[in-house]
Amino acid sequence: MKILKMNCIYYVVAGVTIFTSCSSNDGTDSGTTTPPPVVTVAEIKTLDPSVPMKHDGYVKDADFVSIKAKIDANQEPWVSGYNKLIANSHAQLTYTANPTVKLVRGGNSAEEPDPDNYSRAMNDAAAAYQLGLRWKLTGDAQYAQAAINILNAWASTCTRISGDSNAALAAGIYGYQFAIAGEQLRNYSGWTATDFTKYKEWMRTVFYNLNYSWLSTHFGCHPQHAWSNWDLCNMASAMAIGILNNDRSIYNYVIDYYQKGKGCGNNFVTIFEPFPSPNSNMAQMQESGRDQGHCTLSLALLTTICQLAWNQGDDLWGFRDNIVLKASEYVAKYNVTYLEVPYTVYSWHEGDPWTGCGIKMTELPTIGSSGRGGGRPMWAMIYNHYAKIKKLPATSMYYTGLGAKSVQPEGGGGDYGGNSGGFDSLGFGTLLFSLE
Repeated sequence: MKILKMNCIYYVVAGVTIFTSCSSNDGTDSGTTTPPPVVTVAEIKTLDPSVPMKHDGYVKDADFVSIKAKIDANQEPWVSGYNKLIANSHAQLTYTANPTVKLVRGGNSAEEPDPDNYSRAMNDAAAAYQLGLRWKLTGDAQYAQAAINILNAWASTCTRISGDSNAALAAGIYGYQFAIAGEQLRNYSGWTATDFTKYKEWMRTVFYNLNYSWLSTHFGCHPQHAWSNWDLCNMASAMAIGILNNDRSIYNYVIDYYQKGKGCGNNFVTIFEPFPSPNSNMAQMQESGRDQGHCTLSLALLTTICQLAWNQGDDLWGFRDNIVLKASEYVAKYNVTYLEVPYTVYSWHEGDPWTGCGIKMTELPTIGSSGRGGGRPMWAMIYNHYAKIKKLPATSMYYTGLGAKSVQPEGGGGDYGGNSGGFDSLGFGTLLFSLE
C-alpha cells in the first residue's frame, strides 16, 4: 500500500511505514545547523522475555554519585539545578499525599458523571519523584520515606481510572511518572517488600492494563485518529511499568510498537517527514500542524521513552539515523528562535461528530503556531545525550542547544503553573543530565 502525502512517498511493508523520497518545498532559512552523522540503527531487536530488566531507572545510580560531587564542589549548572529542585514546594518533607479511590480525567461526561480530579495525581507523582531525587542526592532517608508515603497511599487507595477517552491520558502521563518515581526508590531499605510488591501490582493493574487497552484497540477508533502524544504517554507508562515489574514482555511490546505499531506512537508516524537537503538536519513531527504546546509535549514524551530504553541498552536515540535529534532541531528552531521551518501538509483522521472516531481525512495545511515559544523542561536531556554521550558535532544540534540554554536551569512539576501542562514532564534536566 502506498500513501501519498503532498510530494512525499511512503510505503507500508508488514505494518512498518518506510520513507523513500520527498520533494516537498524546502522552506526558508536553513539556519546554521548541519545533519548529524549517519548512525545506522535500523532496528532495535528485543531480548528473550526471560532476560531480567536493568534497574538503572531514568537516571543511573552512578550518575547520581557524579551529580552529588558536582553539587558538593559548587559547580554550575548543577548547583543552580539543585537549588531549583529544593525550592519547589513539591520537594518538601511537609508535602502530604492526596490520593483518590477513582482517578478521573474526562469527567462530567456520559462515561463519567463525576468531575475531574487528576490534579491530585499530577501533583503527588511530581512530589514523589522530587522527594526521591532529594534522597538520591543527600542520602537523607527522610526524603525517601516521604516519597514512599505518597506512593503507598496511592497504592492503598486508588482502584481505577475513569473518564471519557481522556482516561487514556491519565493512565499514560501519571502512569509513567508514578512508575519512574517507584523505580527510583526500589532500593530504599525502608520500603517493605510487602508494600513494594503491592505498589508494583497497583501499577500493573490500574495503569498498565489501560495503557495496553489503548495501544492495542484505541478504544475502537482508527489507530491514527488520536495525536501522537496519546500513544507516546501510554508507551512511556508501559515501558516504565515493565522495568519496575521486571517484565521484559511489557518492555518488548513497547520497543516493537515504537518501530511497527499501528498508531501514531510508531516512530515513522510521530516523526513523519525527514526533509531533504538543504534542510536535512530537520524532521517534522506529526503534531507540528496542530499546535506547539502538543508538539513539544510529544517531543518530551518521545525522549522520555528514549532515555528509559537507553538505560536498558537500546538505542532509540540513534534509531533512523538520529531522527529524534532532527525532530528536536525542527521544533527548537520554530519555538526557541522563532525562525521559519519547512512544512509538509499532514493528513489527519478527524473525528466523526457522531462517534468521535477518526473516519474522515482532514488536511493540516500549515504549521500550527498556537502555543509557539512555550517552555518545557526537556531540552537539557536531548542536548546532552547527543552532544556529550554521542559526541555529535555542535552544528548538528545548534537549535537544541539554544533550547537548553533558554530554560536553564530546568524545573519540574510546580514550576510551570498549576495546569496539567506544567506537570507533563518530570523535568530537572539541567540538574540530572548535564555532562562535562
